[in-house]
Amino acid sequence: MPERARSRPHRIRARKSADGMRERIAVACRVLAARGLADGILGHISVRTARDEVLVRCRGPRERGLAHTEAADIRAVRLDGTPVRGLGPWAVPNELPLHLEVLRARPGVSAVVHAHPPAVIAADLAGLAIEPIVGAYDIPGARLAAEGVPVYPRGVLIRTPELAREMTRALGERPAVVLRGHGLTTTGATPEQAVLRAISVDSIARVSLAIAAAGGTPVALPAEELAHLPDLGSTFNEQVAWRHERARLTAPGSRSVQQF
Repeated sequence: MPERARSRPHRIRARKSADGMRERIAVACRVLAARGLADGILGHISVRTARDEVLVRCRGPRERGLAHTEAADIRAVRLDGTPVRGLGPWAVPNELPLHLEVLRARPGVSAVVHAHPPAVIAADLAGLAIEPIVGAYDIPGARLAAEGVPVYPRGVLIRTPELAREMTRALGERPAVVLRGHGLTTTGATPEQAVLRAISVDSIARVSLAIAAAGGTPVALPAEELAHLPDLGSTFNEQVAWRHERARLTAPGSRSVQQF
């Protein structure tokens, strides 16, 4: 059998896999917008593929914002930022270096989310760190916060590799970093996990702001309390949670949550 014929099934499988991931990223973008974490045309998500290419949400010829992302808006680039097969009328995000530098520095990371949640920005500017102030209310979020959410202290547009490397150093080995006066970057093994982490950070920021507005001071739960929180597993924490997020997109009367 000719080599070309033998490789055809592999190419078909690879194309179907990439198409499926494009749709997953598009849904993740719409969830991000529905949750109020990325307003208008701001925000983007990227995923590293098995071929070490990067699928990233681009601006398309019918651009209507993140809430209306289509699979066609997800285009492929290499880790050096060059298009895999040309972009046509699509344009990569200005902050593409943010994604590429994180993916280069963190081989274990497959997905990167960049969002502009107002509550996260406001909480940071008010001096409220993302702390494990909640427990069973959001167990994955409590665990994430307990291990620390660093802050990148510059409100710049991260459009150069140098700035992206600065942010990546601030992120370190953590799954999330707050960008002062700018937004939030989260990472994950999948686009769904990275978005759910962004939702958790945003939720803690909103609770912190509500406590401060009521005249209180957010206080982290003691370590012994956090130690009693069970690990409910990825099926509940991610798969069930993500089915809920997808259902919210089509629920009658669904609307973005209030930030603070």
